[in-house]
Amino acid sequence: MLIHGMWSRPQVWQGFREFLEARGYRVLTPALRHHDREPGDAPHPELGQTSLADYVADLAAEIATLGHKPLAVGHSMGGTLAQMLAARGLVEAAVALAPAQCAGTFNFDLRSIWIFRREFARYGFWQKPQLPAFDAMRFGVLNGLPGDEQERLYATLVPESGRAAFEIGWWFLDRQRTTWINPADVACPMLFLTGDRDKLTPLWLARRTAAIYDGKARFEELGGHAHWLISEPGWEAVAERCADYFEREAGAHATAIRERHAPFRAGSVLASAGN
Repeated sequence: MLIHGMWSRPQVWQGFREFLEARGYRVLTPALRHHDREPGDAPHPELGQTSLADYVADLAAEIATLGHKPLAVGHSMGGTLAQMLAARGLVEAAVALAPAQCAGTFNFDLRSIWIFRREFARYGFWQKPQLPAFDAMRFGVLNGLPGDEQERLYATLVPESGRAAFEIGWWFLDRQRTTWINPADVACPMLFLTGDRDKLTPLWLARRTAAIYDGKARFEELGGHAHWLISEPGWEAVAERCADYFEREAGAHATAIRERHAPFRAGSVLASAGN
């Protein structure tokens, strides 16, 4: 299950999907709620107030139809959603690509704040659809792409929920505690991958988030990469790393988690797979 991030639609996963299908995976690319509009169309009237909890509920409903727990790869906000699914025991293993922050981690990086400066300056942004200007996205989100590719990709993006942005960036004011995750609730192995040129979800933030899981999440730095790991030059190596983790490492990682943290889910496919 490939879970897209802010401003995205399932189409952003085209390369990853083709790569994984060629490797023998059955790949699901769900559209998050109200993200099925075409670029330039008016956003759904309820988008601005749609919560991450709504996204998770929809993903959980889709998982319930599968009859088994999927492997999950989430990009940016999708990486946060993958962690929320893991905390609910709904995925077998997860890879978070440039994951957005969860509650308990403060992002004081001025570059990240600059990207959202226009949106956060609007009164009531927490209940309105939002899409940063191209200049802001080019600076800190699409900066790993060639110039012409930045423009092409930006033209495919759609507005995001202001409430979702609030729940991630302003979690300390969120009375619903939407992105609060109890590390003890996570029993599956996870891998965090973040580029050293990422200005939106910087290295130190992803490293700190992975650390809260006390060995259940591993962190790796990707040299030469920025935020848009799913289609930047060299994305194939990122996709290869995801598949390699699932196929060669997640089983052993699950075993290590079982030995370190008890109780662990009995009967896990990965836990019984060894390496």
